[in-house]
Amino acid sequence: MDGLFVSSHPLVQHKLTILRDVNTEPKRFREVIYEITMLLAYEASADLPTREVIVTTPLEDTPSRELATVIGLVPVLRSGLGMVGAMLALIPSAQVWHIGLYRDHDTLQPVQYYNKLPANSPTELCLVLDPMLATGGSAVATISILKEWGARKIKYMGLIGAPEGVQALHAAHPDVPIYLAALDDHLNELGYIVPGLGDAGDRQFGTV
Repeated sequence: MDGLFVSSHPLVQHKLTILRDVNTEPKRFREVIYEITMLLAYEASADLPTREVIVTTPLEDTPSRELATVIGLVPVLRSGLGMVGAMLALIPSAQVWHIGLYRDHDTLQPVQYYNKLPANSPTELCLVLDPMLATGGSAVATISILKEWGARKIKYMGLIGAPEGVQALHAAHPDVPIYLAALDDHLNELGYIVPGLGDAGDRQFGTV
């Protein structure tokens, strides 16, 4: 599918094994989410525009490059919070805006309960951070909110996706690239990704 990027990097695959393991405790789970996010960020940021600047080294002035775009990070609460630290470590100038959605367990539809976007969009690129792309409902809703807010360029970054979620997101927002560490087999009757890793929020914060 155009616009879908699934990492095949050996380090990403190794760290996914740790995430999937039911015996991985919350502290280690959070650490590995941080590490995978940082690896995925290299791929998702490969086409960011830069501008030329002059930097003074210990020897002389020389032309160099710096980022030339205002980036906004939009973690979907609460599981997306685990991806923010890695992104800020790489792009400390990024702005962070929060959108809170939960999935109704009966309808599997997203319900918005929090929105901390400012009145106007100050960013040129929004990176939606959401570990699990399951039904796609939360991702579709978040991106719709961002577009109504005025965001013109958006990318989705997640850890694991299901084919159903990828198809739903692509159908609703075909202009939004999707970056994943893995594309799994299917959703079960409860809307969980199989084989997946369980509930990413619960496993991060010890609320299983």
